[in-house]
Amino acid sequence: MTPQDLPLLPQAQGQVFARDGGQSIRHRAWVPEVPVALEFNGLAYAVMMATPADLTDFATGFALSEGLITSAAQMGEADIAQVEHGIILRATLAGLDADRLQERVRRRVAESSCGLCGIENLEAIAQPLPPVSTHARIKPEAIFAALDALRPLQKLGHATHAAHAAAFCAPEGAILALREDVGRHNALDKLIGAMARAGQSMAQGFALSTARCSYEIVEKAVKAGVTTLVTISLPTSMAVERAAQSGLSLWVLAREDSVMLAHDAAAIG
Repeated sequence: MTPQDLPLLPQAQGQVFARDGGQSIRHRAWVPEVPVALEFNGLAYAVMMATPADLTDFATGFALSEGLITSAAQMGEADIAQVEHGIILRATLAGLDADRLQERVRRRVAESSCGLCGIENLEAIAQPLPPVSTHARIKPEAIFAALDALRPLQKLGHATHAAHAAAFCAPEGAILALREDVGRHNALDKLIGAMARAGQSMAQGFALSTARCSYEIVEKAVKAGVTTLVTISLPTSMAVERAAQSGLSLWVLAREDSVMLAHDAAAIG
């Protein structure tokens, strides 16, 4: 599952000031970020700031993460339109009645940029996640192998040094799919969508994210069927708590020479 070609990268030059007093002119590529309006079943659902690549994967993974659909088969063909101020992506979701969609749209209006706002959302975050399926512990060597393989595949990251990546890896560390985006949640949604559209399970192997490990990253992974999640940064306390509640194995601070096992839910054998 290879990603699409890189989107058009805006080019710019700027004056760089060094601490020792030196100055230079450097040319850089900015990471693309545009508003993407998601319309499901004729209703405006959300506007997300995203990198305009792999948008069908993004919409599919987003709908799965939001619980609007339970399989990629329910996602109709996406119609993607470039408009003056961004992109509109329209899709029909099968099996979703209008009243339920309207209620979900109404609830999203109360959500802030941090993702939580109000009593309804506080109650929602306390709901139990689906239990993660039984799985074997991955070996640290597999994580190191995936990290080595990840860097050459991060085309957008190499071009801009400002993009997140999410990858799905085989148990021995080979990367099976990778998606990138300016947003860490978007990158994971794109990966989830790509795997779902390909009909591939995320239960065997592990997901690797370059993002900070927040509770949202854990919840998206669990809902997608991931059993082991690896991130390059520290987790939040809620991320570890939610991983423990669901039975997700969580590895963090993944570096070239070390990785920390924050929560071990794997069967040892």
